Amino acid sequence: MLLKYKNFFSVLGQWIIFGSIIGIVVGSTTNFLLETNDYLGDDIRSKRDWLIFLLPLGGIIIGYIYMNYGKVVLNYTLNDIADQNNLVIDSVHGKKEVPRRMGPIVYFATFITVLFGGSTGREGAAVQMGGSVAAAVNKFFKINIFDKKILMMSGISAGFGAAFGAPMTGAVFGMEMTALGKLKFEALVPCLTASFVGHYVTTAAWGHEHEEFIIQTVPEISINTFIIVILLSVIFSLISVLYCQLRHGIEKFSEKIFKKNHMKRAFFGGIVIVVLTLIVGSQDYNGRGLDILEQSFVEDVPPFAFLAKLIFTAVTLGTGFVGGEAIPLFFIGATLGNSLHTFIDLPMSFLAALGLIAVFCAGANTPIAAFLLAMEMFDGKGLEYFFVACIVSYLFSGHHGLWPSQKIYEPKSRLYNIPRAETIENVEKYKKP
Repeated sequence: MLLKYKNFFSVLGQWIIFGSIIGIVVGSTTNFLLETNDYLGDDIRSKRDWLIFLLPLGGIIIGYIYMNYGKVVLNYTLNDIADQNNLVIDSVHGKKEVPRRMGPIVYFATFITVLFGGSTGREGAAVQMGGSVAAAVNKFFKINIFDKKILMMSGISAGFGAAFGAPMTGAVFGMEMTALGKLKFEALVPCLTASFVGHYVTTAAWGHEHEEFIIQTVPEISINTFIIVILLSVIFSLISVLYCQLRHGIEKFSEKIFKKNHMKRAFFGGIVIVVLTLIVGSQDYNGRGLDILEQSFVEDVPPFAFLAKLIFTAVTLGTGFVGGEAIPLFFIGATLGNSLHTFIDLPMSFLAALGLIAVFCAGANTPIAAFLLAMEMFDGKGLEYFFVACIVSYLFSGHHGLWPSQKIYEPKSRLYNIPRAETIENVEKYKKP
């Protein structure tokens, strides 16, 4: 009995140490990512509108980097670092390896995208750096194949928790992101440790302050309000599906047209974004769009802002530029909720918050993490409504999502005859007639 407890505490201590190492490194690198993005976006690009015309050139630079330094040799085949989050997910499933150089490459490419006005977020680079750091820890300590997967989840948790100031969300997100219908609770301790350490290193040690989104008023609990929340969650989930399908469609089309020549592909995408920016007559939908996102909680925004951001982001990331998709999904959901305030007699900030969480949940296929994010982001307000919104948006988004490499262990519907552990990318072929 004593030997069992000794082994238990030995393993527990090991995971706490590994999680802490990953959290410290990823928290520090994420702080660098956040501060640099703020500087490039707020202090440089926002004051120099002409930089948008250099976006096609930025695409050529990113494409050159990926074509010359972004190849991963595995099982005698070449895989692109440009797969980004999918590469991290595949590494958790043991299908691919995350190279240590991926983190710096993704950071640099994200900075170029933000500087020249591509529509993108930040958590993608943080999660990918987390995967890169976890891979380095794995190589240094020579971790076995099973524990290596847990380390990769810890890297994801550290990146997300540090990027959004949501350590509880990050802890679950690392376990939930990779698969639908399955949570590996063995990874809870290292994921929890990495996420909390990463968060406090970013905030307490480095002093970074995250954005705040405040719900002014939460409607009283009533059946009518729950019905409205359910109906709205269906709408939010369908908008998320629209984004995912458009983004992946553009990616497949551009890869087919340019035969995986990342330089030509991103150059073309940059031109399209420049043209769209000129048509719109504003740069509100370039970059991260945090100003409009924050505005959606307190005052009216353009009624079709959500659609503009959806298109800008799908083109940006679908043609090879780099960055996260959580912030754009936050933007799409919050501004759509803001627009629906015109027709629905519920508080504006509540509708914006509901859209933010539901659209993210539907795209990421992470209902538990999305609910925890609502709890952390909005100080526990309206949890009953957010719980329902997460469930509904998750179910109605079907087997679509941001990351085709996500595996499905439990289908959302009996309408699908899906082999166990099939990926979202391949799910279409298993639909029942």
